[in-house]
Amino acid sequence: MKREKTVCFSGHRPEKLPVNHSQIKILKSRLFLEIQEAINAGYTDFIVGCARGVDMWAALIIMELKNSYPSIKLHCAVPFKGHTSGWSGAERYDLSAVLNSADSVTYVSSERSAQGYSKRNRYMVDNSSLLIAVVTNMRSGTGSTVKYAEKCGIKVRRIEFEKPLGV
Repeated sequence: MKREKTVCFSGHRPEKLPVNHSQIKILKSRLFLEIQEAINAGYTDFIVGCARGVDMWAALIIMELKNSYPSIKLHCAVPFKGHTSGWSGAERYDLSAVLNSADSVTYVSSERSAQGYSKRNRYMVDNSSLLIAVVTNMRSGTGSTVKYAEKCGIKVRRIEFEKPLGV
C-alpha cells in the first residue's frame, strides 16, 4: 500500500447525521461519486475504519467497485476486537462481508478503549494522502480526524449535504 495512492474515510454514525432516511441515499450517492473520482485520479487503496455509517457505506461501495476495477484494494483498520457490541444483526452481517472481502485487516489496538478509536483514526490518516469525510460536528471523532489530517497536510474532501427541515 503506497501512501500517495491511498484514501481513508471518516464520518459520523447514522444517528448523528442531521439527515433523514431518504437523504441517506443521496449521501451514499455522493460518497460513491467521491470514491469513483478518487479511482479516476489514480488512487488504488482504500482504508475504512469499520465503524457504523459512513465507513461501512464506503466499504460496501468499494466492494462493489472492485468488480469493475480489480486493481483497487480494500483495507480494514479495526479499532480492536469486539468493537461491534451494540450493533444490529444486519450491521454485523455487513461487517463480516467487508472483513471477508478485504485485502487486509489490521487490528490497531489490542485493548478495548476510547483510545483505540483515536489510534485507528491516526493510523488511517498516517497511511493515506486523501481523507474523504462526512462531518457536521467538528467536536467529534470525525472532526478530530479531519483536523489531524489537515495538520498532517493530507488532502481532505468533505461531502457536503443539506440539513432536512426541522433539524
